Amino acid sequence: MKLLVDSGSTKADWIAIDDSGKVLFTTQSLGVNPEVLGKDEVLNRLNDRFDISHNRKSVTHLYFYGAGCGTERMRNFLSAIFKEYFPNAVISVNEDTYAAVYATTPRNESAIVCILGTGSNCSYFDGKELHQKVQSLGYIAMDDCSGNRFGRELIRSYYFNKMPKDLAAEFEKAHDLEADVIKHNLYKEPNPNAYLATFAKFLIQHKDNEFCKKLIHNAMEDFVDLYIKQYEEHKTAPVHFIGSIAFYLRDELKEVLSKHKIKLGNVLRRPIDGLIAYHSVNN
Repeated sequence: MKLLVDSGSTKADWIAIDDSGKVLFTTQSLGVNPEVLGKDEVLNRLNDRFDISHNRKSVTHLYFYGAGCGTERMRNFLSAIFKEYFPNAVISVNEDTYAAVYATTPRNESAIVCILGTGSNCSYFDGKELHQKVQSLGYIAMDDCSGNRFGRELIRSYYFNKMPKDLAAEFEKAHDLEADVIKHNLYKEPNPNAYLATFAKFLIQHKDNEFCKKLIHNAMEDFVDLYIKQYEEHKTAPVHFIGSIAFYLRDELKEVLSKHKIKLGNVLRRPIDGLIAYHSVNN
């Protein structure tokens, strides 16, 4: 049994397949991001899903693609936990960018591949290898144009009284904006980045509002400048996107990229279906 996992900070999709690619079961857990979770919380999230815990000894290969796995230290940390939990499995842990690459470049063509979900990332795939010019420092310092960064900007705008009053009233209806509630979720609960990303839904729902439109546009311009344009290949290669932010703001992405004469490629909400096809023929 091969177990394929595509994990962001908010949630993780798990799919078990046999050697022919037949799906044996699918489930979803809370996200497993080693940058923000300790061993006990990772194990809690695995044990919380019956299909995962019940089949853990039947797994022969685990292919985990996750947010927060961009450094060797984090990959080793998570691999050690998985080796203990799935005792009969060969463990492979890679950053989530690889899942995005396999899903968006099925013929191994060169492309710039971006993730815009709870967090964000951008790499260049030359058809064989992945190249990354910007090492992510996580949600506090980076993650531009991501769900958590949009959430942060909305909360700051609200508390600094920069959000238009009519929009602020709608924001109050949609979320509990008490300072104690926000601070508790940011500093006392696990996954503060995922908590911040929950506010991005409001931004998407109000994307035609001028205030929101400007916030989205400015963030995308920064992402183009700070991430995509790190690669000279942006002038010729398509730029693919994975993630809910990219998926629901596809029109806005197309507009900004077109302004910079950058070709928008595939835009997928999640890469897990592409991983099934890939790992049906690759070990």
